[in-house]
Amino acid sequence: MNYLSEMLKLPVVDVAGEKLGVVNDLGIATGEVFPHVTSLAFQGPGKTPFMISWRKYVDHIDETGVYLKAVSTDVRFSYLQPDEVLLARDILNKQIVDTQGMKVVRVNDIKLSATGDNQLRLLGAEVGARGLLRSLHPACERIVTTLAKCIGRPLKEEIVAWSYMDLLDRSTRDIKLSVSHKTLDELHPADIADIIEQLDPRLRAQVFNQLDTAQAAEAIGEIDDDDLAAEVLEGMSDRDASSMLALMDPDDAAALIEELDYEKAEKLLRLMGVKEEKAIRTLLGYEEDTAGRIMTSEFVALPATATVADAIEAIRALDEDFESIYYVYTLDPAGALTGVLSLRALIVAEADARLSDLSYRDVVWVAPDLDQEDVADEMTKYNLAAIPVCDDARHILGIVTVDDALDVIAEEHEEDLQIAGVGATEGGSGEPVHVFGWFAHRQYWLLVWAVASGIVASVLGALGGAPELFIYPMCVMPVVLLAANRAVAFVKNYYLEYSEPEDGGKPYLGFFVQTAFVGLVLGAVIYLCGQLVIGAAYPDGAAASVIDELLSVCFACAALVAFLSCATSVVYLAILFWRDEHDRNTSGNALSVTAMLVACALYSAASVAATLAVVA
Repeated sequence: MNYLSEMLKLPVVDVAGEKLGVVNDLGIATGEVFPHVTSLAFQGPGKTPFMISWRKYVDHIDETGVYLKAVSTDVRFSYLQPDEVLLARDILNKQIVDTQGMKVVRVNDIKLSATGDNQLRLLGAEVGARGLLRSLHPACERIVTTLAKCIGRPLKEEIVAWSYMDLLDRSTRDIKLSVSHKTLDELHPADIADIIEQLDPRLRAQVFNQLDTAQAAEAIGEIDDDDLAAEVLEGMSDRDASSMLALMDPDDAAALIEELDYEKAEKLLRLMGVKEEKAIRTLLGYEEDTAGRIMTSEFVALPATATVADAIEAIRALDEDFESIYYVYTLDPAGALTGVLSLRALIVAEADARLSDLSYRDVVWVAPDLDQEDVADEMTKYNLAAIPVCDDARHILGIVTVDDALDVIAEEHEEDLQIAGVGATEGGSGEPVHVFGWFAHRQYWLLVWAVASGIVASVLGALGGAPELFIYPMCVMPVVLLAANRAVAFVKNYYLEYSEPEDGGKPYLGFFVQTAFVGLVLGAVIYLCGQLVIGAAYPDGAAASVIDELLSVCFACAALVAFLSCATSVVYLAILFWRDEHDRNTSGNALSVTAMLVACALYSAASVAATLAVVA
């Protein structure tokens, strides 16, 4: 017995052989490298929950049950302690962060290890396919793993050790984890940003609650999707959001503020310090996608008459969160750009050397209204880590750093790929998705259609109808599947909007009225369009009346099922709310496939019956 899924529902038997109930959970103490099981939770008669100490009462466990070393009358019940969590309730089927692999995964099963004293210790979470199959039934895992091994592709376990797990669910966010635990705040900001992009929207705020303001500012600056970053910002309090923006690089903060609505942006800017607000407003004054918009106002410029010692002292005096320093620029008495020095040139020079004697005079600079792609090209051409942005009098307004140039290059490259039709990305993550992966993830309705076509043809043939007649109902089925998919989209949007209703109520009635009306309109449009198609294809009775009537009936069935898909989508909304209340996450794709299969089954049954009736 190495997995939690194998232990759940096992009978709990006392030393006298009396059955006390069935196992429904195990409790662990979290403050250990490999936490040991401390509590046994089981369900007694009448589904009454009980909890007892594992070490004190459990004698041994095997495939037949959990056996206690005391009679039922001597068992004393206990309660979950502050440093304990329940594996099935708090971890199983939940999203966690694998802080070693820097990714978000779902716990499909939990692996345990028995010790010599009949105790159990938690090894880690199974996040792969084997855990998912095992949760369905152990036989499923055995069959699939055997088949995979036969074809030379063994299905391996994917275990995330406890020391690399970070719990995200709201019911466990206050729990102290392992003493050796590597948590989110120890990761690189770019890794935290990647994790945030993978999370469900409800869990993103909980990630930021684990970070201090400076870490949150660095992480949100690494998020590639500006809309997603703005969404995270919207979920924070105004003061926290303003403090975080003030700590960000001015160009990143300006890009983020631009995504907010005007009132929100103005409120956050007014809450900032005068210096930070001025820097951001200056950048927002330039046109989008220009050098002025992506430059930062943080740079080091000194009079050409200054010495190397002056330059080094100026660099030492900078704040820790100052934009990366690549060069020191020299200015004439009027403040115009005259030269540039690299940090290497400063380090190897004598302390009393004049900057004017060491600087490179032929400085490359760009105007603030130059297109950002041209700026990146200039930096690439001259191998620059930063390039100054100057006005007509060569006064430095800011600099564009290499990280911003790389972002521009990546953005332009992605746009070029999308124009060419080969750069599909998944979920706005910027990672390319193979065309077959995109097809399987987004166009699965075609697979449902193909399978249903074969089934309908077989059924028609078995019932005595001409199998070729399946062509007519199957030509109409796509509108049914797309209508079902659209109904699920309504459900997901409505759920996200009302996932936490202020009054505690659920908007079922309002949702039903809206979707029923939409379904009624959609059904009417489908039927009327069908009549137009039939009238155009078979004018003046040019075709056999059977085909004319068959198509008309198929469109009528499609209209009815489309209406039912929309009107009954309130059931899916209720399921989402119920699963949310029980801390269970639901896949949007699984919901869409379920709705399509239900609509497909209804339409197939109706169209087969109608076809047989028409040709009879």
